[in-house]
Amino acid sequence: MRIQPVTQQVESRRPLSGTCKNACLVHIYPTGSAMGTRHLLEKGTMILGREDECDITIADYSVSRRHTRFDLDVDGYLATDLGSTNGTFVNDKPAYRTPLTDGDYLRVGNCLFRFLAGGNVEAEYHEELYRLAIIDALTGLYNKRYLMDYVQRELARSARYGRPLGLILFDIDHFKVINDTMGHLAGDLTLREVAACLGSEVRGDDLLARYGGEEFAAVLTESDQASAAELAERLRLAVESHAFAFEGRRYAVTISLGVASIQGNEVVSPQELLQRADDRLYRAKREGRNRVVS
Repeated sequence: MRIQPVTQQVESRRPLSGTCKNACLVHIYPTGSAMGTRHLLEKGTMILGREDECDITIADYSVSRRHTRFDLDVDGYLATDLGSTNGTFVNDKPAYRTPLTDGDYLRVGNCLFRFLAGGNVEAEYHEELYRLAIIDALTGLYNKRYLMDYVQRELARSARYGRPLGLILFDIDHFKVINDTMGHLAGDLTLREVAACLGSEVRGDDLLARYGGEEFAAVLTESDQASAAELAERLRLAVESHAFAFEGRRYAVTISLGVASIQGNEVVSPQELLQRADDRLYRAKREGRNRVVS
């Protein structure tokens, strides 16, 4: 689709409204040195892209030279894709003069940003930095750092009250093939959709986290081996039956799972419990994948 040139020069000279004068984009993915970087939206019209001449320059292979335009409207900023290769999306919907509201997620190629335009942007920014410290930005699940702290707390609680605790480790089968054949954007989409499938099956009292790469973990309070294995099978079926598609191309995804649990009458470390589940996960992969080993 051809993008029409900007014709409203008056708008680019108009002072920013009170709710938008401190608006910014916070870089939340990919992780690394750029994570947490704040890009101010301080003009009526701004261009984001890979070129040095852009108002916001993002040096990432998935970002086009001139990728996204931001226009200040009466009610705030609008995002428009500039015919980029990998697209611009606001909350996973294609952007064409799409209004940005406080807290929206903006995806530009492989990069994710959080749009902040609230009354106290500084406070929101620091809150976002804390969120980034415990949340995996790509999937929206808790990250490994938070997972390890959570397992430590729940193991202590299990030992104190003699209650069972279950742990499931799982990863996506042949994930490298998805990246190699369809590209890393398809890989990222797969991770997000798998996370969504899993999240719909896990109880609110339990914890779902991204363990690293294509590996995930679920910590199940008050769950013995049998109930943890039952949930693992539901998770496997949820992913196997989900319709995955990227740029009109459908593809199948499966996961392998390993289940471990304690009854509350033994003292183990988080690493020991994770190792038990990990051993069973790799047994599931050795035995043919797309299965649960409990």
